[in-house]
Amino acid sequence: MDLAKIIGSILLACVPAIIWGYIFYKKHPGGRRLTAITFISGALAVFPILLYKFSWQFFPWINAFRIADFYKNDVIGFSNLALLPLSIIITFMIVGIIEEFMKMFAVKAVDDTKLRNIDDSIEFFIIAALGFAFTENILYFYNIWITQGPVNLLLPFLFRSSFSTFAHLIFSGILGYYYGIAHFAKPMLQAEIRGKRHHWINKMHGWFHFNKETMFYEERMMEGLLIAIGLHALFNIFLEMNWTFLIVPFLVFGYFTLNYLFAKKENHKNLGNLHNGCRNHPASRSKFRLKRVRNS
Repeated sequence: MDLAKIIGSILLACVPAIIWGYIFYKKHPGGRRLTAITFISGALAVFPILLYKFSWQFFPWINAFRIADFYKNDVIGFSNLALLPLSIIITFMIVGIIEEFMKMFAVKAVDDTKLRNIDDSIEFFIIAALGFAFTENILYFYNIWITQGPVNLLLPFLFRSSFSTFAHLIFSGILGYYYGIAHFAKPMLQAEIRGKRHHWINKMHGWFHFNKETMFYEERMMEGLLIAIGLHALFNIFLEMNWTFLIVPFLVFGYFTLNYLFAKKENHKNLGNLHNGCRNHPASRSKFRLKRVRNS
């Protein structure tokens, strides 16, 4: 019965969600209601991607992955031992762009004005990524169940729970760090100007009449997105090319990076109330919001 397979797939997907959620929630606990809504928002962020893929059969010209087909015969050689098709790089960069943007929108859709500090941003991006991975895992487990049978679920379950889900958390957690810096553009920029920001950057902004806060916001957002998308693509390339020996050190490095970001003292500073009555960054408010959460 399909209903039993759906329920079974949901239960399997709950296991990594609970384990990883507990591990990272302990590091920086936040409001439970806001955390739950962020998780749900991340879980729902998968469906626009599914709708986009479904639309390809009616509008094939909007399939972004067709771009990669033009380069299927081109190969990038790092050495005689590593020949990487250019189409694979392009494909997984597109995957990284789509998924990381959707996880970011999941956080923004809840209410990013609730962020108190950079640690909050990291935590909520991780929770959104956990929700995203939860829905992905349900679909993945269900597809294997109906096509290959339950006996073939063990290895995919272990891999998705241990590696793929954790990878999502790393990519989004790092993006959350840069998003947090961008979100608190005003106080962060003031601190950077007082510190070690190069005088030629400020002079360039003056020549071209750039708004310093806007430039700072855009710089940090672009930096975070490029890193998260690049890491996402790199992980998928490791899988595609069967370079599995690189996955464990890659994820261990990511875990220590997240721990380092959580441990940075400046990330714990409460910046949310430094500018009462105005926003901490120059970006316009998102018009789309999920149910507003109070007293979180």
